[in-house]
Order: sequence, then C-alpha cells, then structure tokens
Amino acid sequence: MLKLGTPVFAAIIMATAAFAEPTGTFRQAHELGYGAESTLDPISNGRVRQITEKVMSRLVRPGQDGTPTPDLAVSWEANDDATIWTFTLREGVTFHDGTAFDANDVVYTLIRLLDPDLGSPARSAVAMIQEVKALDDMTVQLTLDTPFADMPLQLMDYRLRIIPEDSGDTIGTTGIGTGPFKVEKFDADGTSVLVANMDYWKGAPGVARMEVIGIPDAQARLQALLGGQLDMERGITAQQRVMLEGSDRFTLQEIPTGNWSGLVFRTDVEPYSDPRVRKAVRLVADRQDLVELVLGGGGVVACDTPVAPSDQYRTVLSCEQDIEGAKALLSEAGYPDGIDIDVYVSTLESIWPTLAVAYQAQAAEAGIRVNVVQTPTDGYWSQVWMSKDAFATRWNERPADQVLHEVWHSSAKWNESYFKDATFDQILSDARRELDFEKRKALYVSAQEYLWENGGTLIPYHVTRLVGVSSRVSNLDAVVNDAVRWRLITVE
Repeated sequence: MLKLGTPVFAAIIMATAAFAEPTGTFRQAHELGYGAESTLDPISNGRVRQITEKVMSRLVRPGQDGTPTPDLAVSWEANDDATIWTFTLREGVTFHDGTAFDANDVVYTLIRLLDPDLGSPARSAVAMIQEVKALDDMTVQLTLDTPFADMPLQLMDYRLRIIPEDSGDTIGTTGIGTGPFKVEKFDADGTSVLVANMDYWKGAPGVARMEVIGIPDAQARLQALLGGQLDMERGITAQQRVMLEGSDRFTLQEIPTGNWSGLVFRTDVEPYSDPRVRKAVRLVADRQDLVELVLGGGGVVACDTPVAPSDQYRTVLSCEQDIEGAKALLSEAGYPDGIDIDVYVSTLESIWPTLAVAYQAQAAEAGIRVNVVQTPTDGYWSQVWMSKDAFATRWNERPADQVLHEVWHSSAKWNESYFKDATFDQILSDARRELDFEKRKALYVSAQEYLWENGGTLIPYHVTRLVGVSSRVSNLDAVVNDAVRWRLITVE
C-alpha cells in the first residue's frame, strides 16, 4: 500500500498539480495592525500573516477538513505514552535562497521558538517540548515534558513556519522560506511583492505575482475591493454583503469557522478583578441578539468559550441573558447602583464598533453604563490591546488546547485578560497528560466551564466568515484561512 507523503506519492502530486506557467497578479490587503513593528518573522508579534503564510511552510498543515496533513513532515509517530514524537521530513525541498531543507532547519526553528528570552507568543503552543534533536538529515525527534497525544494539532499553528538555520537575525526582512511564493519586496506601509517559487516542491503556483497592500481601515479595504484594487477581502460583514451579492464582478464565500471576536475585561484591574463583576458584565449580553445585530445571523453562539463549534473538545453551555442575575452580582460586589466603564474599539475590525454599541444597549438594562471609545486603527494592537482596561479583540481558530493555553494560561504572553488562576492551569496540565480521549475531553470541557464561571472575556459568537472575491480569481479554497492552498489560485 502506498503511504501518503512518500517520495513516489509526492512526485505524482507534483506532476498532476503543477501549473505550466504562472501568470497574472493576485492582490490582497493587510491591516497594518502593528504599524512600524510589522515584520516577516513568523513568530513575532508583528508578523504580517498575509505574507508569511504564502512564503513559509509548516511541518504539519490543516487539510481541507481541518485534520493534520503532511507538509514539510511526511509522517510522524509517537511512543506508547506520547512523550516522544518522531517526524520524517520531506526530501528534495529547497529554501528560496537555494539551500537544501533538512532536519537542522527544524531543530533551529523550534529551539529558537522555545527560547524564553525571545518572548514569542507562539511559544505556549509547543511549550511542552523539552528537547529537539536531529536523528539524521531527514528525521527529527521531539521529547516532551509530559504525555501529549495531540502534538500534530499544535504544529499546525499558523506561526510555526520553518526558517533556515541561523536566519533569526534576518528573517524579519528577508522572509526566506520553502513556500510557493518568494518575497521580492517587503514594504509594510505600502505594497509588498511576492513572486512565484518555480522550485516549490508541489510545482509552480498558478499566479506569477502577489501584492499584499497595507490598508488599515476595514471600510477602505472594502472600497479597494469594489474599486478593483484588491482581488480578495476576508473581512466582509453581513451589512456589506449586499454590495457584492448579485454582481457578476464578485463571488462571496461563506465559511463556518472557529474565529471569534469579543470584549475583554482585564481581570487584574478594578472592578473586573472581582469575579462577580466580570461575570455580571458577561451575563448582560444577549448573544443570539448579537449574532443577528453584528453578524446578520452569520455566526454561532459561543457562551464565552473560544473552542470552535467543530472542535472535538467543544462543550455545550447555556448562556441566556440574565439581567437580574447581573444586577445581583454587582450588588454583592458593592455596586448596587451599577458601574461606569470604558470599552475601546476601532474600525480595524469593521464589526467592533457595532458589537460595542449593541453591547452598550444590552448592558444598560443592568445599570452597566458603557462608554464606547473609538481609537485609531494604526497601532491598535500595540497601544490599545492588552493596555486598556476593556477593549475589543479577535482571534482566528485554534485547536482547543492551544487557544486555552495561549489566551488564558497564567504563563501565556498573549493572556489578554491577565487571567491568572492556578486551578485553571492545573486543569489544562491534567488534560495534556491524559491519554484516554474521553477523559481528556472531559478535562477540556471542565476548562471551558471554569472560564464561563470565572473568566473576563465576553465571547458572544463564532463567526461565519464572508470572503469577497473578484470574479477574475479561480481555485480559492472556501476554507478557513490557515488551510487555504495559495498555490492553486489563478487569475484571468
């Protein structure tokens, strides 16, 4: 039986999937959320994902159904207690500078990521790795500090791109990887240019050139799409869809996702440091109403869990609006007359202002007086997010273990609500060590239930992503962003 990822299979894929000659230019925007801190280093805060996802590869990528699929690793296996994982690498792959890809590049990439002095937020996704070593040129072994049966899921992280050995000091500007496109020019404020990698192991991509344009404002990105300056915009709102529907100039993709947006109330500052207050500010939300008002019905109620509806560890919670319960909690906490709060948003994400205003009306019923503060789009992530006491946020879909660790674990760099709870941390630790699936699932369910009772983040829904695409574009996968096969796209 032929095994997926063997050299023969790879050769068949390359022969059948390759395009004869790349042609045309595909154009999209990035929001310039990190301003001057924008970079091509995939594990940095300011990485420009719209570029790194096209020029760099992972060991494991999500397939069209979201399951782990070979990329630079062709196969993997674990020992009996899932503490040692062995990955067999793909042969015949080269980086954009012509150097050959091998195990040393993987070892370097992962050790660099794990370096606590570097402070990468992506570190939490693979923090269980204790040792990385090359067994030979095409085999890498990961030794974990705990049993972990879901290691391939973690390696699908969109930031875990393999870079050349010893390239850490230059990768932020060169963007050298093994992906289907190469960086010709990086200009975060203007237009970055990518060109087809004719030596890509799956064959040359369909387009000769990609342009990634810095456009901070969501409305400006929509206008650029409508005006023909962009070929795709992945942030179309329900209110905007009428501008694209019925037009022969565009198609509209509807993609159910685990992506979510919400409002963060920092648990380390008053009044949200009191768990009664932070639960009260979440109980006032009518989540189904928010799905209708903000998303036009294009979403799934989340009950403040970040775990995707399709995730194997997702729990089912009840989260009806409870105004009287919120009032009672506020009174117990010493606020019988309610509270006044500021919530910071920007048009960086077009739905944030709508979410905040809708929440403002709902919260008023419980005496929570919300002042919605509009802030500039430029630098939102560096100057507002994790800096103000209450602010809008958004996250792309991640596996359950990863998102729970990355956003709420006490040690997480991106713990945006500053949630520090030893009980919660222990639940996650126990879940990672549990090899029995049903017991492991019960622990992840318990972690989500614990957040519902104690967390400081209002997550009203998971988003059905609306993607506006120019009719001149073909073969754009209608899947979550991390699973798109960018090499397949063609343009007329």
